Amino acid sequence: MTVEFLGPLTLATALSRRARDLAAVGAAAVGVVLISRAFQTPVADLEWTGLGLAALAGACWAAYIVASGRAGREFARLDGLALAMTVALIVVLPFGVASVPSWSGEAVAKGLGIAVLSSVLPYSLELSALRHLSARVFGVLLSLEPAAAALAGLLVLGQRLSATQTAGMALVVLASTLVMGASQGKDPAASGG
Repeated sequence: MTVEFLGPLTLATALSRRARDLAAVGAAAVGVVLISRAFQTPVADLEWTGLGLAALAGACWAAYIVASGRAGREFARLDGLALAMTVALIVVLPFGVASVPSWSGEAVAKGLGIAVLSSVLPYSLELSALRHLSARVFGVLLSLEPAAAALAGLLVLGQRLSATQTAGMALVVLASTLVMGASQGKDPAASGG
């Protein structure tokens, strides 16, 4: 997740025009590294294929932010999202169509529930947010995901954060606060989104 976050972080850095924004992006980057404890892993123990795939996912995430922002401006309501979901269906359909005869009613119901909760609803909300926020602000706000994951880990799994991870989370929240505080009172469309 930490390496994947580098995509939106790089996008936020590229779209930043002020020193305050760059400081916020830097704080978020340091915070994410502290949360992940990546600095404690010896280089020899790193899984390079996994890191490469995570970096590719981060680049796709950054492209998604830019494309979603544009789709939100170009298409009325959620038309762009509906079109994107249709294209995604066409792309993946050949890989799953052979398994259709083995689908049970329960599997179809669960699949539809997962589709709504993991794709349709979140993407609809993100598309709406990107109509009102710049890609720079949205990219830094994504840095709150490690904090949300840590909270979920605590509540659901009973996982506790170390002092270093807590400091990292504080940096991430500070970065998001800096960016949101700097963007209040400004026209989001005029801020590069």
